[in-house]
Amino acid sequence: MRHVAVVDLGYGDAGKGTVVDWLCATRPVHTVVRFNGGAQAAHNVVLRDGRHHTFAQFGAGTFHPGVRTHLSRYVVVDPLALAAEADHLATVGVPDALDRLTVDGEALLATPYHRAANRAREIARGADRHGSCGLGVGEAVAYGLTHPDDAPRVGDCLRPAVLRRRLTALRDRLTAELGALDAPPVEDCLPAFTGFAERVAIVERSWLAAALRTGTCVFEGAQGVLLDEWHGFHPYTTWSTTTFANVDTLLAEAGLPDTVTRVGVLRLVTTRHGAGPLVTEDPALPLADPRNPPNPWQGRFRFGHFDAVAHRYALAAAGGVDGLALTHLDLAGPGLRICRRYDTTDRLTPGPPGDLERQAALTARLLRSRPRYDDDPPSDWAETVRTELGTPVVLTSHGPTADDKTPHGPLLAPPALVCSA
Repeated sequence: MRHVAVVDLGYGDAGKGTVVDWLCATRPVHTVVRFNGGAQAAHNVVLRDGRHHTFAQFGAGTFHPGVRTHLSRYVVVDPLALAAEADHLATVGVPDALDRLTVDGEALLATPYHRAANRAREIARGADRHGSCGLGVGEAVAYGLTHPDDAPRVGDCLRPAVLRRRLTALRDRLTAELGALDAPPVEDCLPAFTGFAERVAIVERSWLAAALRTGTCVFEGAQGVLLDEWHGFHPYTTWSTTTFANVDTLLAEAGLPDTVTRVGVLRLVTTRHGAGPLVTEDPALPLADPRNPPNPWQGRFRFGHFDAVAHRYALAAAGGVDGLALTHLDLAGPGLRICRRYDTTDRLTPGPPGDLERQAALTARLLRSRPRYDDDPPSDWAETVRTELGTPVVLTSHGPTADDKTPHGPLLAPPALVCSA
């Protein structure tokens, strides 16, 4: 059995959700497994009848009956945001999303205290903001690293006394560090978390191992490799491993290594929501994205020409992919170019995980770099991307729905097409 892992090879927002939705529309899928990030994900899926949902914690295959979502231990789970997302899904015709959800009890909890601390730190940075989403995901990860034996976890929602003690310690530590937080008392938070435990199936690691042996699973990544906690351009990064590393670990634990097809998603226009390097940024591009409006935490959504240098770096950092999904081909036009090199280099090399000083120096270098373009735009974008990145384009997308997707070759072709061929 081959599973599929979907990872963004940019700064996020390349279309992972729409690719996952297409996969679930064209083949039997047992479970969509989220393997990093948290409630800050924003994976937009549009159906042919116009229904739309921005998937944050639920898997982007949830519109399809029977497809489950599993939040692995690598996800930072926000029960309050999850409840709001389930409510919206019910309004667009999916009333059973929570019934099809399982959550690993080892996953970290994102709480109102993490969110308040996250926002306080970002406000204090002033003009040097990192571009946080302001939802407390990174704060929860940082606290978990500092206090691994005392960080609130999903399983604690089944043990109110333990959860009360851990929430109190969390609130007190953050208040001592940052001052009064804009967050409710612990006693007001407890009912929401214990209610979450009563409504959702909280499971052990063995659940995923069984699911992986039962049917095809799609691993849905959050954010992008260029934001990776170790390989992204520090400090404008996420507190999350955005490469395939977590997928490989989960499959190995299940005794199923090397059973996954790795798909890298790229947008025809290289974009970034928030601060940090975007070498090919061009304010003159006549583009807008109504599903990524400016917000008080990330700022504006930025557009640039296709950055082959940055995407080659992402491919190397991710360890390569089996195929590329190229989205937003409907944006191709005479004004859009491809950047094959910068004025300083044509290749960036990933370093060892954990060397943040090296990554910060790379960031400073990128902020000084300028793009170099050929005179003419590509006539065949898919072929040009394949040539530049040395990787086949196995799926193209000209619009937001599953009907707008075209597979190329057998790698991602729907099973019925493979059989008929």
